[in-house]
Amino acid sequence: MSQRPYHRPLTPGDRFFAGIGSDETDPRRVAEAADRAARLLVRGAHDSGESEVADRVLHLADTEGIEAIAEVWAARPPETIAGCLWRLYLLRSWVYADPLGVAREFRAGRDRAAVAGVVAGVADPPGPDELKTMVDQVLRGIAAGDFADVLLRAAAFARVVATGRAELPDGDTVAAARVQSVADQLDRAARLELAGRLR
Repeated sequence: MSQRPYHRPLTPGDRFFAGIGSDETDPRRVAEAADRAARLLVRGAHDSGESEVADRVLHLADTEGIEAIAEVWAARPPETIAGCLWRLYLLRSWVYADPLGVAREFRAGRDRAAVAGVVAGVADPPGPDELKTMVDQVLRGIAAGDFADVLLRAAAFARVVATGRAELPDGDTVAAARVQSVADQLDRAARLELAGRLR
């Protein structure tokens, strides 16, 4: 059993990415490189002000593969930029993998979750295509907007979906708790970012 003081975030989908491992040989060096790359991606992309950079950031998981991103960032704590990026890309991959299911859960939770609809930023009615558009807009904000806002919007979205998943008659309460955990982690990270303490 690993003695690491942190753990990989629980995945929101049923067995989503269950086979991804993290068998690095030098955890400290890998962690330092992961954090450095994440900081450069977020801070550098934001400072560039170029729409092409925003597109590259958005499609990073598509071009590099979510497995490659997992190898670099999945084991980083949630209160780091690297840990935040893993959770953001995981949410996007999840929406793209099951847009119908996520849309159903979002619809079930949007009137019950304690978040402002404008924060979640989803069109009404929230169908699969609308959710894909929303999650892409959130990730595009890494380069084109405020990172705290990106984290808050992603947290609000995850919270709505977690609430919906728990409310549905066939909902999985354990999986809902996992999504809620991701929402809480992103929300705490946003507070750190607002305080200038997210690294």
